[in-house]
Amino acid sequence: MGKLTVVPTPVGNLEDITFRAIKVLKEVDLILAEDTRTSGKLLKHFEIETPKRSYHLHNEHKIVEQLISELQSTESHFALVSDAGTPAISDPGFLLVRACVENNVEIEVLPGATAFVPALVSSGLPCDRFVFEGFLPHKKGRKKRLEQLIEEERTMVFYESPYRVVKALTEFEEIFGKERLCSASREISKLYEETIRGTVEQVRQHFEKQAPKGEFVLVLAGKEPVKKKNKYKKD
Repeated sequence: MGKLTVVPTPVGNLEDITFRAIKVLKEVDLILAEDTRTSGKLLKHFEIETPKRSYHLHNEHKIVEQLISELQSTESHFALVSDAGTPAISDPGFLLVRACVENNVEIEVLPGATAFVPALVSSGLPCDRFVFEGFLPHKKGRKKRLEQLIEEERTMVFYESPYRVVKALTEFEEIFGKERLCSASREISKLYEETIRGTVEQVRQHFEKQAPKGEFVLVLAGKEPVKKKNKYKKD
């Protein structure tokens, strides 16, 4: 039976890839890539000549059974990569990993790059307990999703495109209050990496004046827990 290795790739600087990831990508029989052109640049940089096959959001449902069949009937070793970061974290990959689990195909997941961890740590907000929300729905269900988080006391992490950053921050103001602390990190590990911190209102005002560019990670403080009175304490 074959094997699937999930390989994180850099979210920005190519030097963020691990030695182990390069070794695996050179040794596997096939690389399943979200976009073969994007991955091709990375592979060319590290002189990796392993064959590639497309595996993305629009074909994963169609080809997952075929891939499982190949892995079950051969000793092939496949690697799964996304355009940037760790596959299955707001990227294609979950369906294939789940199918491997269900069909007893060996899975190996390498540690490596993902955008939300550096953004969370650099936010200055508590990161001992947090909830990762990924991308919000573009339209339907967006407000409801946020309203479900009103009582959330853990730090919240969201991915957002530059076209909806101001919209997201405006919604944060309406639902969580304009004084709630947050940070907005963009272009993680790239030349123009930047993190803006402040209240939701302050961060929103910043990006109304300066047009958002690049992919964003928004980190929002959780609700302050209500301090319970000690009923045994005497006045």
